[in-house]
Amino acid sequence: MEIIKWGIIGCGDVAELKSGPAFQKIPSSELLAVMRRNIHKVEDFALRHEVPIWSNNAEDLLNNKEINALYIATPPSTHLKYALEALHSGKNVYLEKPMALTANEAGSIVEAVAQTNCKLTVAHYRRRLPAFVKVKELIEQNSIGKVLFADVQILQPKKSNMIADTEKNWRLNPEISGGGYFYDIAPHQIDLMYHYFGAFDKIEGFSSSENNKGLVEDTVNGIIKFQNGIQFRGIWNFTAFDGNTKDKCIIYGEKGRICFSFYGGSVVLISKQGNQVFNFKNPKHIQQPMIAAVVDYFLGKADNPCTAKEGLLIMQALEKLSGR
Repeated sequence: MEIIKWGIIGCGDVAELKSGPAFQKIPSSELLAVMRRNIHKVEDFALRHEVPIWSNNAEDLLNNKEINALYIATPPSTHLKYALEALHSGKNVYLEKPMALTANEAGSIVEAVAQTNCKLTVAHYRRRLPAFVKVKELIEQNSIGKVLFADVQILQPKKSNMIADTEKNWRLNPEISGGGYFYDIAPHQIDLMYHYFGAFDKIEGFSSSENNKGLVEDTVNGIIKFQNGIQFRGIWNFTAFDGNTKDKCIIYGEKGRICFSFYGGSVVLISKQGNQVFNFKNPKHIQQPMIAAVVDYFLGKADNPCTAKEGLLIMQALEKLSGR
């Protein structure tokens, strides 16, 4: 395999800017085909982005022998179906987060990867963004000494800029999303904590739902103990007063702390040496660094930037934190 020839299943709002164009900008990567159920919208996407093949039937991409990798960017309710079909069709998979509707479904995907010769990466793309790479670098350089604990606060109003704007708000339908805004946003935070601190030991959490007819969580409060002794606490609320809006993580160490947001570009290091501020600008297509790493992995040039087993661990953590 000398070039990754991609198909996208689900070329909606996420694929429009965050990911889709990146497949055409990376060496040894080509976007060959796109699929969306609405034929007029998929044709429009293909023509604007100069994609040669479009369809409103996923089977057309699954059966296309020239396509050797599929990006599955549909809502979580169809991740299991398309991931299994893609793997059994002999295609590598880049799978959007959250990995599936439930941890059980994610486990089925892990089993399928083990049973085939195909590769799969979960799209926890913040691992490769420059600000979060810097955070990991500061931790590994012992910039704050031994890490003790981390604190995350995500407080957002009902209309949050964090949430992608779509025609139909499927994220509040658990049969499609798995668990509301918490399942949409929290994977970014939990995956980075896992990426920074390693394996989980114990996870506990509580949730409540005051709106949305009780179908999904409005507030989630959780704690995690990692196997290395580091502890974490997090609060997520999606009915916050505008004046209480917050997007903040603080990692505390014996000799200082690291502060950053998940949707900003600055990292602040506070230590005995003084305060340092590191500013970063995200790429235009925010998933491009991760997709570049996926292409290298699929070509056998690098390790998997986020394995299916890691995606399963995050799904299990989401369920425990929400008290399921």
